[in-house]
Amino acid sequence: MRLKTGRPDLGSYAHRFDVPGAPGDFSVTFLGVASLVFDDGRSAVLTDGFFSRPSLLKAGFGRVAPDSARISAALTRLGHRRLDTVLPVHSHFDHAMDSAVVALQTGATLFGGESTANIGRGAGLPAEQIRVVTPGEPVTRGAFTLTWIESRHCPPDRFPGVITEPVVPPVRTPAYRCGEAWSVLVQHESGRTGLVQGSAGYVPRALDGYRADVVYLGVGQLGLQTPSYIESYWSQTVRAVGARRVVLIHWDDFFRPLDRPLRALPYAGDDLDVTMRELDRLARADGVALHLPTLWRREDPWSALAAE
Repeated sequence: MRLKTGRPDLGSYAHRFDVPGAPGDFSVTFLGVASLVFDDGRSAVLTDGFFSRPSLLKAGFGRVAPDSARISAALTRLGHRRLDTVLPVHSHFDHAMDSAVVALQTGATLFGGESTANIGRGAGLPAEQIRVVTPGEPVTRGAFTLTWIESRHCPPDRFPGVITEPVVPPVRTPAYRCGEAWSVLVQHESGRTGLVQGSAGYVPRALDGYRADVVYLGVGQLGLQTPSYIESYWSQTVRAVGARRVVLIHWDDFFRPLDRPLRALPYAGDDLDVTMRELDRLARADGVALHLPTLWRREDPWSALAAE
């Protein structure tokens, strides 16, 4: 079989970048990979907050560290110099490396497992700004209620295991082990319910009994899986929570800075074409709307659900 070269063309999916814009104060803003800001105009919750995006060469052969200038520039562009909550979905560098610096710059509290807590400790984040969560136990932050449900990383997990000591950058990329992986249920007092599935892995039946109208579905490495795995993943996430709309995340090349247009990961690391083909088939069968988010744009995927 001939190996694919290059990377998928995002232009082929231009019609999918159609998440409804935010008509009011409530919005979700996509920031690449699995970084999302949920904001209601009074409080804001950020997943991951990965803005440094070091080059492939540095990540593969050098040492990585948060880039304070890139983090500051991203927060300024967002207009978020204050945040309430930062919550990495797991502790790999492309999710959690910047999280403690974001918390330091914004006054946010860093939430996650012990692995994420050790990233915070290594960055000098004060203890009062670090919270280790209990799976299944809701936490209220402003008008948001957040629940962490145990999950798994998509296979293969290149840096498995937990982080047992504070991480003091610069370090080699493998220092950011996966740690605890989460599905995060986000509920807002407006009635909006969402699930953030940051990695394309799952624990069977873990989401049974939970409900979410919208799923932000991580698809990194999903295009390298078998069709049966992809359907199981869809069933254990989207179908499990009864979602009506799915927004795909973690498909972009995270070695490319955010001041340049996003592009898909190369075929050597993933196959977005396979992902889109298989998920389109499943979404059509289930009557679920399938979208891609637009970088930096304030969107509200719940805004049109009442009319559908």
